[in-house]
Amino acid sequence: MGLFRFRALVTVDAPPAPDPEKTYLSGTRAFMVHASRIGEPADDKYFPAMMTWEDEGELHPGDHAVVTLTLADGDALSYLEAGQHFTLWGAGYGHGVISRRVFFE
Repeated sequence: MGLFRFRALVTVDAPPAPDPEKTYLSGTRAFMVHASRIGEPADDKYFPAMMTWEDEGELHPGDHAVVTLTLADGDALSYLEAGQHFTLWGAGYGHGVISRRVFFE
């Protein structure tokens, strides 16, 4: 297992039953990252992730933000690289694209 960090641009979508008061704080673990294996789109995986952003403000449904995704899964490099699209699933929904890998252990 390793610790991997990626920079990404994400959009937070509204959940199926919209909650106008729903917000997400930097450091949230409310989302899972869902991505297809690089070069094998039929093989996909969910990764528990922590999502942080620099301004520490709240994200609301409809917001776009540059974030850092931290994943602790050795398979992350087989699923996420620059240009790779992913979806967010969990307490809220969203989607994004990886811009670059910034750290791995």
